[in-house]
Amino acid sequence: MEITKDKVTELFCIIDEFYKVFDAENAGKLLLGEDGVKRRRRKASLSDSEIMTILLYFHFGSFRNFKHYYLFFIRGTLKSYFPNAVSYNRFVELESRVFFPLMFFLNLRAFGRCTGITFVDSTMIPICHNLRRYANTLQTLLSFLKHRLLLLYAYRCL
Repeated sequence: MEITKDKVTELFCIIDEFYKVFDAENAGKLLLGEDGVKRRRRKASLSDSEIMTILLYFHFGSFRNFKHYYLFFIRGTLKSYFPNAVSYNRFVELESRVFFPLMFFLNLRAFGRCTGITFVDSTMIPICHNLRRYANTLQTLLSFLKHRLLLLYAYRCL
């Protein structure tokens, strides 16, 4: 899909109109904190509509992971469209602000019903050391659980 200024602007305008209505409806319904005081939400350098636009536009491209998309495409190629783009780590922190509005937008305005297809960021998360990765198999896990269950059963029979 060819990314043009018109498509980015069109998507942003649709999301921004939705977010204005969503924010007006939920402005007085903020939850109180544990101490009974309303929490303030400081404005970020990126608006919530811009964050939602960046997140949605990721799925229109052919990028493998979100980090590469944000660093090289948003902060590189589309820098003129998002001049106040924050660092990648800050953007990941800001994503949680727009989770509920984005889900409402996708359910009400964009896609409707869920098809069961899910996208996951493909950045590798190391779980164990590389030298032990072949030793940690399903077989070793099952044998460990088998011995634990036998010990638990023997303990209950006593």
